[in-house]
Amino acid sequence: MQENCPVLLNALRPAFAVMFMTVLSGSPPTPAAAQSTNIPAWLQKHVGTGDGQIAPVVLERARELYQRKYRRGEVRNPCYLAKDATRPSMSVGKPGRRFYIICEASKTFRAVSSGYGNGRKLQRANFSNGRQCARNFSNAEGSKLTMGGAYVTAETRTSFKGYHRQSGKRVPFYRTFLLFDGEGDTQNARERAIGGHPAVFLKWQCRFRNPGSPHADDEGYVPYGKLVDYTSGRSNGCTTWSQTASREILALVEDNPTTLYIYPESGDINAVAKAVQKGRSLSRSGLYWNAACLEAIRSPKFWPKRTLQPIINEWRRSLPKQPPLVLPICR
Repeated sequence: MQENCPVLLNALRPAFAVMFMTVLSGSPPTPAAAQSTNIPAWLQKHVGTGDGQIAPVVLERARELYQRKYRRGEVRNPCYLAKDATRPSMSVGKPGRRFYIICEASKTFRAVSSGYGNGRKLQRANFSNGRQCARNFSNAEGSKLTMGGAYVTAETRTSFKGYHRQSGKRVPFYRTFLLFDGEGDTQNARERAIGGHPAVFLKWQCRFRNPGSPHADDEGYVPYGKLVDYTSGRSNGCTTWSQTASREILALVEDNPTTLYIYPESGDINAVAKAVQKGRSLSRSGLYWNAACLEAIRSPKFWPKRTLQPIINEWRRSLPKQPPLVLPICR
C-alpha cells in the first residue's frame, strides 16, 4: 500500500512569499503576511515549522484543495486533512507529528504522527528510505513510496488479519483500510492500493485449529500471530496513523469524504533538488523542505512512473516462484 507528491510554489503573492521565507528561517510569520493568505486568526498560531505546526505552503494548498472541492459539492465534510512527508518520523523522542486534521467550522486543529513509504533497494535502482526522513518519492506501482498531491477519501474496507492474544484469550484482529482517490500524479492511487490505516500489523507465527471461526480454512485452521505497532516507523507507501488517531480519522470520514493534501509533489521535489545542486537558498527561491530532514538526506529525489515502473516490473519477473506459505501448527 502506498502514497506520493507534485509542484513548486506557483505565482505566490509577495506577502505570502515573505511569510514563507520567515517561517523557513525559524521566525514566526508576521501578522500581515499571515493575513494575506486569508488564514483565520485562530489557525495562524498553528502555522510554522515547529513541532505540531503546519508549514505555510502545506496549509495553503490543503485549504485551496478543500475549498475547491467543497464549492463543487464534491465534499461536504466540515474538516479536511493534510500531510507533510518532508518532516522527520521522530521529534523530541516521540513520533513526529506531520499529519493534520483541520476543522475550521469548529476552530479545531490537530497534528498527529504518520508514516511514509519505505521504498525498495533493487539491483538496478536503490529508492529505499531511511527510518527518520524520506528522500525518495514516486507514484510507480509497487514502489512502496509516498506520492504527494491531491486526494479525496473514499470508502473503507475492513479485513481479517488473523488471531492474536489479548487479555489471555485468542481474539480476531481486523484492520480497516481507508481508500484514497487521487488526481494528476496521484490518479493511480487505487491501482497502487494507496490509502490510510492504523500503523499495526499481525506478524504470523503459526496456525491453530478453530473450525467454528468464520475465517477458518478448509481444514479448520486460522492464522495466529503477534501484533506489531510501527507508529513511529515507515509504511509500504500508505498513510499510517496510531490506533487512537486512526479511530478519530476513520470516524470523521466514514460515509462523509473529505480532501487530503500530501506535500511534497513531484515539482516541489525536483525544484528543491535543483536548488540544492546549484547551492541556492530554498527560502530565497520560495521553496520549502523540512530543514532537519534536508540536512539528513542532502537532496530529495522523485522517481517518475515512466522511469521506475519498468525496473520494478523487470525485478518482479526475475523472482523465483515460491511455494504457498504453510504456517506450522501452534503448540
